[in-house]
Amino acid sequence: MFITLEGPEGSGKTSHIPRLVEYLREQGYVVFSTREPGGTNISEQIRDILHDVKNVEMNPRAETLLYQAARAQIVEQVIKPRLANGEVVISDRYYDSTIAYQGYGHQQNLDEVRALVKYATGGLTPDLTILLDLDVEEGLKRKKNNAEEWNRMDALKVEFHQRVRAGYLELVTQEPNRWLVVNSAQKWEAVQEDLKRAVMGRLEK
Repeated sequence: MFITLEGPEGSGKTSHIPRLVEYLREQGYVVFSTREPGGTNISEQIRDILHDVKNVEMNPRAETLLYQAARAQIVEQVIKPRLANGEVVISDRYYDSTIAYQGYGHQQNLDEVRALVKYATGGLTPDLTILLDLDVEEGLKRKKNNAEEWNRMDALKVEFHQRVRAGYLELVTQEPNRWLVVNSAQKWEAVQEDLKRAVMGRLEK
């Protein structure tokens, strides 16, 4: 099963995945976790370019294409082989991030963005996508408290991030059978329990 976690900045995806993976392994599942952009040597190099705060002149189309390059590499090198081997793959972000950020956030043509995403992924769609939903300003505040994580995307205007969150919520309405929403404003432990229930509920079907 292919499970992805999505959400606006500071929603807690990265902090929750290790404990979720540990829990699923305790239940007997073979689990592999990864992140986007990244997860391979090539993809991590692209991540550095995308997140470097010095690259303020990056054009949205160039940004979109770089994300797809990183994604195409990890899909073919890592995700597809592990799914074929019967593993549960959990990814910190996947193509919905591109639709939310580069599509809704940068207000690019959604049909064109979706076409790029389909090409990059070879049509690989998650079995379950969980949106960790959080107020934009609260999320950015969380990120600012961790200077090591602050990157070029975080530094974009609040209005951009508000469009991203609205985009995510629109995606949920478009594919309700694939998405589940978890309130990330709760205490960390409550969010983790909601994640466990959501994933186990799908794995045990």
